[in-house]
Amino acid sequence: MGQPLLIGVAGGSGSGKTTVAKELYKQFEHESVLMIEQDSYYKDQSHLTMEERAKTNYCVLSSRSI
Repeated sequence: MGQPLLIGVAGGSGSGKTTVAKELYKQFEHESVLMIEQDSYYKDQSHLTMEERAKTNYCVLSSRSI
């Protein structure tokens, strides 16, 4: 087992972070890889209408459950 490697992908909303991360993940398919997606930590908004959800600013921490 080699040295641990941490790769962080950053960028604004809609900039392609998830796409880049998934492509990186594929490149390491034969390695022991863990991908933690920040998208998994947004607050549940199922009680809101689509119009209300569209007003959410996903760039601020208050939109996440962290």
